[in-house]
Amino acid sequence: MQTAVRHLLKPKMNRKKELIYLILILTLNFSCIDNKPLKTEVIKPELVNTLQTDTLKFTSGVRAIFQDSKGIYWLGSHNEGVCYFDGKTFKYLTTNDGLIDNQIRSIQEDKNGIIWIATARGVNSYNGNKLMSYSTEFNAPKSDWNATTGNLWFYAGEEDGINRFDGMNMNYLIFPKPKHIDPNNSFGVTGISTDKEERVWIATYSALYSYDGKVVDFFGHETLNLEDHEQIHIRSILADSKGRIWIGNNGIGVILKSGDSTIHFSEEQGKLIPKNEFNENTRTGQFTKNTGLQSVFTIEEDSEGNIWFGDRDSGAWKYNGKTLTNYTINDKLLKPMIWTIYKDNDNNLLFGMADGQVYIFNGKSFNKKF
Repeated sequence: MQTAVRHLLKPKMNRKKELIYLILILTLNFSCIDNKPLKTEVIKPELVNTLQTDTLKFTSGVRAIFQDSKGIYWLGSHNEGVCYFDGKTFKYLTTNDGLIDNQIRSIQEDKNGIIWIATARGVNSYNGNKLMSYSTEFNAPKSDWNATTGNLWFYAGEEDGINRFDGMNMNYLIFPKPKHIDPNNSFGVTGISTDKEERVWIATYSALYSYDGKVVDFFGHETLNLEDHEQIHIRSILADSKGRIWIGNNGIGVILKSGDSTIHFSEEQGKLIPKNEFNENTRTGQFTKNTGLQSVFTIEEDSEGNIWFGDRDSGAWKYNGKTLTNYTINDKLLKPMIWTIYKDNDNNLLFGMADGQVYIFNGKSFNKKF
């Protein structure tokens, strides 16, 4: 640096050239300083110019439903972005408006009324005018879960962890795993539920995790009391009002964890493919079309304490504590799969379907809502 400045002082160089050269040298020197990341991972906010329609235009499936504190319904699609319904019109947000990806995994609201949208490639927040984008890989992954705070949790890709927002940064937390676990297993988050003790239950494809604010616990094949032929492929999780943990699998149905007891609920109810029909080609029934409670992608509890299950093939199921009742949403649907079940602010149950429609349960049957 001293040599460069000494060179600048030579009389042959005019003052204008001296100034330009000095600025260049200072710039190069500052660029050599450790390039630290920004404190926040917010990309430039995008002003939104939303499309509006009188009826819901989704056709790819409704994967997420949420009603905010203002009563506005938010609907997340499989690959067409998200929309919100104010009681009159549907307004849409897509990648054209700044959404990171058009596949929506979950929708939440924070204490300030900001809407948080988890996509397949990152997280957006929306304040009613602007979309802010948060990268899933901004901060260095953290193994110390207790070094972060916040109650906003998000899907973070198909690999090893989950995102937790602390008010400024999106922190990527690594899941602890047993030493000899199959390296090909995916630990993408498929569901998040918080129990009455504020313990967070996190479903991934290959295992279940819980976090009580101090310790992360792992529940795998052995701890869930599964048999050798039963392959974990978790798609949903619910911590109910009684403290029970309901685990929905694609292929082996529902596992029920109650305290220290774990049972294979679907099998005990006689709603699972017979054991002798399991084989390598069906991967324990995962790709076999079923008529029982076998491929459960969503679980919800209604206002009366009934547990509802949404199956890929066999419609909706209600468990009242004693018996299971099976419902067909609409026998004219080309795609009977239920992506999500959601209890709204008025305790109505809404069912997001694979064909892009939303139905509401009227106590006996189902009416089209959107």
